[in-house]
Order: sequence, then structure tokens, then C-alpha cells
Amino acid sequence: MSDLDPIIHAQARLRVVATLSALGDGDRIAFPRLQELLAMTPGNLSVHLRKLEDAGYVEVSKTHRGRTPATLIRLSRRGRLAFDEYTETIRTLLDPTSSKEQS
Repeated sequence: MSDLDPIIHAQARLRVVATLSALGDGDRIAFPRLQELLAMTPGNLSVHLRKLEDAGYVEVSKTHRGRTPATLIRLSRRGRLAFDEYTETIRTLLDPTSSKEQS
């Protein structure tokens, strides 16, 4: 059994990754909307996004909507795979017999 990914395992980052995983592949969410959904301060969300971005789990792009700057976030392919592995590890921890039955 593998260990839980420490990048994802922090509560705030787990919430971020779980929220982003609900988006379709390639879909992006605006920073203010993500902040609203997670009820996080801009500074707190930024710190956790930076950690996830440094790990290659999220992609942050800065653009403009008209003259207004916009920050868009998406879960990367690597992030989606890491989250899938993380959730599988959790399932195995919660019900070790289920992974033995599947083998």
C-alpha cells in the first residue's frame, strides 16, 4: 500500500483538488469562484494553489476578460492521477478487504 500524498493530504489542498476534480478535463474555474466555493481568503487560497502548482497538480493561467485581469485554475492531468491514487489509498485504508477482493 502506498502512503497518502502529503501535497494533497493537507485539508485545504484536499478541498481544492476535490473541487477541481469535479470539473471536466480541461475545464477551468475563475479564482474568485473557487475562493467562494471553498470559503477561503485570497491569501490562503493562493498559498495552497502555489504548493499544488509547484507539484504540477494544478495549472494557473492569468488572462484578461476585457480590461479586467482574470486568474483561471484547472486540475492538470498529473493532478487528476494523483487525486485518483489518493482516493484509492483512502478507500484501501477504510476497507482493506475491498482491495484484496479486486486483486
